[in-house]
Amino acid sequence: MSQSAPTREVARRVFASEFNDAGYTFTESDDERAPVYALLPTGESSNRVFFVGTLTEKEDVGDDSEYWRGRIVDPTGTFFVYAGQYQPEAASKLRDLEPPAYVAVVGKPRTYETDDGTVRVSVRPESITEVDAATRDRWVAETARRTVERVAAFDDEGNEYARMAREEYDLDPETYKAAALSALEDLDGGDELAGDAAPDDAAPDETDPAGAPEP
Repeated sequence: MSQSAPTREVARRVFASEFNDAGYTFTESDDERAPVYALLPTGESSNRVFFVGTLTEKEDVGDDSEYWRGRIVDPTGTFFVYAGQYQPEAASKLRDLEPPAYVAVVGKPRTYETDDGTVRVSVRPESITEVDAATRDRWVAETARRTVERVAAFDDEGNEYARMAREEYDLDPETYKAAALSALEDLDGGDELAGDAAPDDAAPDETDPAGAPEP
């Protein structure tokens, strides 16, 4: 890895069902430029996310300039991505892609509150890459592993993010484990992909299963 790699926040693999429940955000310092983290309900902080799914819809929702919204579906739910003039590469990719298409996305969680107080979660993409079905399946398997690992560690003493999740959310992490296992079962050869790997056998979060390191 390059020497600059440690300065990058790890992109967490997360399914849509969990990501869309991650409405609580926080910083870990008073610095006005401190990174903003989304708190995953399974007890992990996430400044960046990495997911693979099917782009099913895209739409330019901008008024004065292009502002693209993409709807990307994984086996558990839907991610919404928004890219405009400040994400030119991602916006260009959304403009050029023709749904349906498998895509891998690296980006930052964004939250906003609606008039009725509902918190919506979306992704501001750093990169969008078209991939194949095998890459999507591999991402499902790796993400299922990561999800199960987080749930297994949820009650560990010293897991500060799990403590935060218990305080901020009234959610049962076992539901995300069930969704992850269901996603595996839907894959051809899902049992084989899931395997019985111990936590240290799983691919690191910062590695793109398509073979390229994340930016």
